[in-house]
Amino acid sequence: MIGGWHTGAVLRAVAVALVAALTLAACSDDEPKQDDDVIALSPPSPGALGHTHGPGGETVIGDGTSASAGGYSLADVRLPRYSGQPGDLSFRILDRSGRLVRDYVEEQTKLLHMYVVRNDLQDFRHLHPVLGKDGTWTARAAMAGPGSYRVLAEFTPGTDPQAAHVVLGRNEIVPGSWEAVEPATEPVADDGVVRVSVGDAIETGPDGRMRITVDDGDGNEVALGSYSHVTGFEHETGSFVHLHPYGEPEATDDGTRLTFHTAFDKPGSYRFFVQVRVDGFLHTVPVTATVE
Repeated sequence: MIGGWHTGAVLRAVAVALVAALTLAACSDDEPKQDDDVIALSPPSPGALGHTHGPGGETVIGDGTSASAGGYSLADVRLPRYSGQPGDLSFRILDRSGRLVRDYVEEQTKLLHMYVVRNDLQDFRHLHPVLGKDGTWTARAAMAGPGSYRVLAEFTPGTDPQAAHVVLGRNEIVPGSWEAVEPATEPVADDGVVRVSVGDAIETGPDGRMRITVDDGDGNEVALGSYSHVTGFEHETGSFVHLHPYGEPEATDDGTRLTFHTAFDKPGSYRFFVQVRVDGFLHTVPVTATVE
């Protein structure tokens, strides 16, 4: 058991541990040359407030650990019945009256962001589902293996860009035998192409910084594309945090450095899924860091 992740979830452990899919061709697991699902970010200039969703954020409702928050609910969640092959993931968003939510504010070219993470943090997907005429959101992906997964939806309901973001999450099971694996604790990891390392200690507070260095595995800087993104989950509770770059990438003697704005309100150990685009390919590398 990993902290509070598996409270109420069914863990039928018997089989094979999963290795995280670290190199993704695109944010939605599509073909590498398709750019339809790429989020083009324009990082703010130094001194401007970066883009942060997570603990301590004043405009965020929910932390992804509950299916209902702020009068909205994540309902009718469906995951592929079989792992290892493409299938549909779908859900609906309901308001406090049980009616379908059909109006959303676009953010970073998308109306809604969907995250799927296995509860032992060994498999992660960042997807951009499509809203159907019947109010159902659908995305297609292949889950790496069976297990208990958290499905999260992040969105701004209505038409007001200044409205609060809502983050909802619900646990679902992909059938099959599996065994929960304790996630690695190192602040450095690689996927065979790029290496990611977390720098200085991350501190609590409304205007913190998280510094990440990306290199080619030998300490050389890499040319990063416009997409850089960090999704994090607190080990004990599973609470969600979502970060974007603060300022432009910096060339250093150890590689290319990215700085992210943070707003953590309490300390804890987090598993961060760092996504960077290098040579047209999106790489997703998980690292663990402590907020002090």
